[in-house]
Amino acid sequence: MAKDFPTREENYSQWYNDIVIKADLAENSAVRGCMVIKPYGYAIWEKMQAALDKMFKDTGHSNAYFPIFIPKSFFSREASHVEGFAKECAIVTHYRLKKSPDGKGVVVDEDSKLEEELIVRPTSETIIWDSYRNWIKSYRDLPILINQWANVVRWEMRTRLFLRTTEFLWQEGHTAHATEEEAIEETEKILDLYSEFAEKWMALPVIKGVKSENERFAGALETYCIEALMQDGKALQAGTSHFLGQNFAKAFDVKFATKEGTLEYVWATSWGVSTRLMGALVMAHSDDNGLVLPPKLAPIQVVIIPIYKNTDQLKEISEKVKPIKKAIESRGISVKYDDRDTFKPGWKFAEYELKGVPVRLAIGPRDIEQGTVEVARRDTLEKSIYQQTDIEHKIENLLSQIQENLYQKAFSFKELNTFTVNSWAEFKDIIDNKGGFISAHWDGTSETEEAIKNETKATIRCIPLDNKKENGKCVYSGKPSAQRVIFAKAY
Repeated sequence: MAKDFPTREENYSQWYNDIVIKADLAENSAVRGCMVIKPYGYAIWEKMQAALDKMFKDTGHSNAYFPIFIPKSFFSREASHVEGFAKECAIVTHYRLKKSPDGKGVVVDEDSKLEEELIVRPTSETIIWDSYRNWIKSYRDLPILINQWANVVRWEMRTRLFLRTTEFLWQEGHTAHATEEEAIEETEKILDLYSEFAEKWMALPVIKGVKSENERFAGALETYCIEALMQDGKALQAGTSHFLGQNFAKAFDVKFATKEGTLEYVWATSWGVSTRLMGALVMAHSDDNGLVLPPKLAPIQVVIIPIYKNTDQLKEISEKVKPIKKAIESRGISVKYDDRDTFKPGWKFAEYELKGVPVRLAIGPRDIEQGTVEVARRDTLEKSIYQQTDIEHKIENLLSQIQENLYQKAFSFKELNTFTVNSWAEFKDIIDNKGGFISAHWDGTSETEEAIKNETKATIRCIPLDNKKENGKCVYSGKPSAQRVIFAKAY
């Protein structure tokens, strides 16, 4: 299998797109801006789902499902929410087609016009809070901790597979609480959960922080986020958790009777991650040979390839592989034995390298004689000879090493590409020529934030939660600043 795509240095954008397609993760759909997630790509998403779903349930959340269609009038109830999503909404106006007058096609049947137009779900706060109004009457009904796995539609003009598509998959949590303190605690708990998932499962170091007012989710009082750095020096928002205050409770008149007998509005949160994480996984770890997957998220963690000259050798190797495969699988490791006789071993090596399989074992007649196996690591491309004795523990340890190595490599990259900047000239030089995270003072005004964005395309990615207060001067305006924030160009 020939590698026929550019290197990261030659054309990062094309490199990314080619890996997504050639590694069989996804492809463009006949519907403009939408994608088909192929089985190998969906298997990675399923692993992400499984890990996150367990984390949600372990923290007391339950899954539910709400309609994809939302009455248009719902959006008008929360002013900032409708303003934030108005330009991205897909709208259903009719429910029937009929034959065209010439009989060669179909047209909209004007008699099927809806009394109220429906919005195709861009996010579910409004439809869910309409339900919560019926569910919540007393403090005894709280908290409500609901998560939904769903698809959403946001009409995008410029799309890229996984990173920005008109339709994408995600999970969205929506919780209701009796007090402001409980809601904020929930928001921060989910942010920590997302950070743990990114770092321990995706091997992706992140910065935890809050968004500026300009970058805040429409309808939120505070948006918490995790920001990651990709290999081209651009940031990617990998997850958000929103403290919604009482905005949606007031918009949908959701009140509860307190223990003291008074009526109070409920406090709310919402939070989500999407298939954008698939794009992050590709861009954070992959190399010029193809996809590189952290073992915890790899659909195939180990592939075994026989090296043989004839069918008798293949039969002998296959018999020897059976106990090896079974032993490794006994450790909860996914193993594929590729004994297809339609492709040569070299072609298979290249295929699994392209698909990012963490560990490749090769076994030939000499290995059978000597009780050995050739082991190749995808992360470093190093090869070693292992004795077959206790192979399952050796492979288990190797997978742990690969997981840790990918994290440390990404962490070192983030550290090397995070710059503390004090002058506007240095800011522009780094943004234009290096990229990365820039830690710089900001005067706290939307005007300065917009001016920086217009001049450099860099945005405030977050105000780090672990920020130390530090008096200084805004890198752009020279006005007083109490702390540094993180700037970067972003996806």
